Amino acid sequence: MHEFLFGTYPYIALSVLVLGSIARYERDPFTWKSSSSQLLRRRQLIMGSILFHVGVLIIFAGHLFGLLIPIEVFDALGVGHGLKQVMAAVGGGIAGVIALIGGVMLAHRRLTDPRVRARSTPADTGIILILILQLILGLATVPISFQHLDGAEMAKLMAWANGIFTLDSQAASYIEGANIVFKAHIALGLTIFVLFPFTRLVHMLSFPVRYLWRPGYQIVRTRKQSQIKGQEV
Repeated sequence: MHEFLFGTYPYIALSVLVLGSIARYERDPFTWKSSSSQLLRRRQLIMGSILFHVGVLIIFAGHLFGLLIPIEVFDALGVGHGLKQVMAAVGGGIAGVIALIGGVMLAHRRLTDPRVRARSTPADTGIILILILQLILGLATVPISFQHLDGAEMAKLMAWANGIFTLDSQAASYIEGANIVFKAHIALGLTIFVLFPFTRLVHMLSFPVRYLWRPGYQIVRTRKQSQIKGQEV
């Protein structure tokens, strides 16, 4: 089971993430959106959304650079494993708390407001609850990290992440002795990758880059103006 979860499952999750996202964009492009409900209970949405997105973006950047940059690079720069683990724990802990507060606000709004709940799908509600659980697991790793200030736990996770992307057949063995909380955090993270193409999370891949070279301005009229314009034509 360990070999499957941390040696095989990562490739399944990444394949579903990439191929599923491409398939959804090609087959159902009009479902590729965040399905915003900002007209309902707007103040709580804005505050919760800002906190959640800021926290998650910081966490994502930390995971991306902290895990995928080869450990030899940090050694060459003179950044010790212990220092890196403390930086990851402190920075990730602060960002995790910010994201968790925002996520709880968004979940509370979705679950308690009848209007928002009425236009929410099970996937909408389920994914925000899963993300909250993932944030809780991530925060639970912080005190564990401070119990291993030699950086041993961080080194294991970095070796595993690099092993996955370099197709190292021994990758799963690198975290065999890691704390169960880290393993649960990784397993749930991979599951979020699997669910990604089938939820509103796909909007994370959308960047309005084409607006930079779009010719002219977008003309926005009220319904009355549009009716008058149609009559003139």
